[in-house]
Amino acid sequence: MIKLRDLEYLTAIDKHKHFGKAAQSCFVSQPTLSGQLMKLEEQLGLQLVERHRRNVMLTPAGEQLVKEARKVLQAAGQFESCAKALLDPFAGDLHLGLIPTLAPYLLPHIMADLNTALPNINFFLHENQTKVLLQQLDEGKLDVLILPYLEEMDKFESYQLFDEPLMLATQKNHRLANKKDLSLSDLHDEKILTLADGHCLKDQAMGYCFSAGAKEDNSFQATSLETLRHMVASGMGITLLPALAAQGNLASDTIHYGQFQAPVPVRGISLVIRPNYSRMQCVRAIVASVRKSLNGIIT
Repeated sequence: MIKLRDLEYLTAIDKHKHFGKAAQSCFVSQPTLSGQLMKLEEQLGLQLVERHRRNVMLTPAGEQLVKEARKVLQAAGQFESCAKALLDPFAGDLHLGLIPTLAPYLLPHIMADLNTALPNINFFLHENQTKVLLQQLDEGKLDVLILPYLEEMDKFESYQLFDEPLMLATQKNHRLANKKDLSLSDLHDEKILTLADGHCLKDQAMGYCFSAGAKEDNSFQATSLETLRHMVASGMGITLLPALAAQGNLASDTIHYGQFQAPVPVRGISLVIRPNYSRMQCVRAIVASVRKSLNGIIT
């Protein structure tokens, strides 16, 4: 009978393309992992792995079966989670993923309340870009995501948490600083500093800017909101920043944060889970707690 552990070894080989690294990730010795994979190949009557001097790779059969292995492992994890949830849906480990443009600004507002509302949940926090988080959620490595909702997330279930306004960050002496009735149309012909590709905030912010006739400043692309903030402070340009990121810096001596009149540019922040996720009571408690924590902070 095929063991789940053997499937874990196969997926580890696919990920690391190296026996030593794969064994290390599975917390076993290299001979143990290699030997078990050979037994699996004998059992199936198929060669799954091409063994080379410096690396390994999956055969076409291995490539096809590793996809099925991931499905089996995910189902097994879901089975175990469901059993634990039946014992106590409000206890145990919960892995929460957030994106870098949200995590450092949202977590200080919500974690104290979450720990109070769910004292027996051990929260593990993971920060990464949207594409990676969605893949990890799909593979069962993460339980819940909090991030801006995008159309490509329609295969998952989502719960709207709040709309976060985007604010215009400029130097104090910029022509748009302190402008009354600031609107998106005021960005016409302006060059906008942006994040690098891969950050969903870039696409969301520039969508608003392009519709207003603004242009992307391609002279530099930042890897974080803090880099963008420093670029604005040094007079290199203007940008749109989420309200939570701006709140802690509203008293800046060098940057002015302008609020747009309606229609206000926003990014909708949602909680995202896999379909048929077993711990729905816990999910509902998290949604309620986050909404309550942000009440009055985001208007």
